[in-house]
Amino acid sequence: MEDQLIREGEFEYVEKGEGPVIILLHGLFGALSNFEDVINHFSEKYKVVIPMMPLYTLPIINTNVKSLSKFIHKFIEHKGYDKVNLLGNSLGGHVALVYMTKHPERVRSMILTGSSGLYENAMGGSFPRKGDKEYIKKKVEVTFYDPKHATDELVDECFDIVNDKNRLIRILSLAKSAIRHNMANDLHKMDVPSCLIWGKNDTITPPEVAQEFQDKLPQADLFWIDECGHAPMMEHPKEFNKILQKWLDKTFGDAD
Repeated sequence: MEDQLIREGEFEYVEKGEGPVIILLHGLFGALSNFEDVINHFSEKYKVVIPMMPLYTLPIINTNVKSLSKFIHKFIEHKGYDKVNLLGNSLGGHVALVYMTKHPERVRSMILTGSSGLYENAMGGSFPRKGDKEYIKKKVEVTFYDPKHATDELVDECFDIVNDKNRLIRILSLAKSAIRHNMANDLHKMDVPSCLIWGKNDTITPPEVAQEFQDKLPQADLFWIDECGHAPMMEHPKEFNKILQKWLDKTFGDAD
């Protein structure tokens, strides 16, 4: 999907389809390919947008979840979107939550999947060692229920990131920021329809995290995907899309 990137000033993004806006927010090691099935499915009835967040280009002192949320606000302002559906995986979900606290009037709904913001066992409890590809492969496999999804391409991407000093420093800064910035006391104020789609076998943001999100968000529906880890939209894309489509249709009548 790299060849579909649109570049406008400081922004790089993919945009496909017409209709209500769904903004896809990727995670810490996220890539455009993570959402390929989502964008292909929903662009039939929605304007689906993936802004590339500046994970590796922010000044280190500002490399945190709040700064990413501010960047997303600048992007939404730049595009002139009114109300948006925010769909975030892992760190992307956390960015959506922070954005919601600052700009609730711009949010139509939140869709969270494996979101940080309450608790996250980042990379299975320890950070990958530089130069040790087999170790990194095992840590990438922790993301999924079925390790076959830890493809050579995905492992190579993570390997390249952790062996680049500038990117590694920023990854560590963002991971620490996510852990420090607990959203538990803010969730009760986020009174918009919220869809939680969670892997039953997620070991990074375990099932009890999803349950706490449902308990504390005023309008939350929780859906489980069995034999699924931290990235449901990658591991079970058809089921993920089916759940989300049905929820959007029921919540907003988007089927009409």
